[in-house]
Amino acid sequence: MNMTPPLIGSSASIERVRELIEHTADTGLNVLITGESGVGKEVVAQNLYYKSQRKNKPFIKVNCAALPENLLESELFGYEKGAYTGAVSSKPGKFEQADTGTVFLDEIGDVAPGTQVKLLRILQEREFERLGSNKSRHTDVRVLAATNADLRAALENGEFREDRYYRLNVVPIKMQPLRERAVDIPMLAEHFVKKYAK
Repeated sequence: MNMTPPLIGSSASIERVRELIEHTADTGLNVLITGESGVGKEVVAQNLYYKSQRKNKPFIKVNCAALPENLLESELFGYEKGAYTGAVSSKPGKFEQADTGTVFLDEIGDVAPGTQVKLLRILQEREFERLGSNKSRHTDVRVLAATNADLRAALENGEFREDRYYRLNVVPIKMQPLRERAVDIPMLAEHFVKKYAK
């Protein structure tokens, strides 16, 4: 069964996104998907995943904006027993769980500088350490990231690391807001009427 969510529209910008997905899906390259909230960045990520050779491997989504820095680190990289109060057993992180698959980092622009450094190591070398451990672990993952933030402005302000930006932004895909592709509105309306009429 085809699980790929539809990327609906006939506008030039949507056609361009489709082309980028087709040309990029199987490359294994990191992709940075940008655009305002609600434009369908996760749909783009899912299309990249389902059209790739990793489609039968894990697809793990992490909302980077939903967790404070200390929790985000343990969520991404895992932790060892005793790493902090309450860590009564060891737990693998999302990168470990996604081995051979894909990690989708949503709202990557909200990641704190300390975690950015550790993410850079994943992006460059596919290596990480669990919290409370000195043992390096390797993971074979593809990284897809999305943000509604202006990362170029964040670069200039020193809020986002330049090296990490270029590691993430190997293939940039920008989703235009619907107000800039009004031709897609009838198709979207028809899609949602059929979907929810059931």
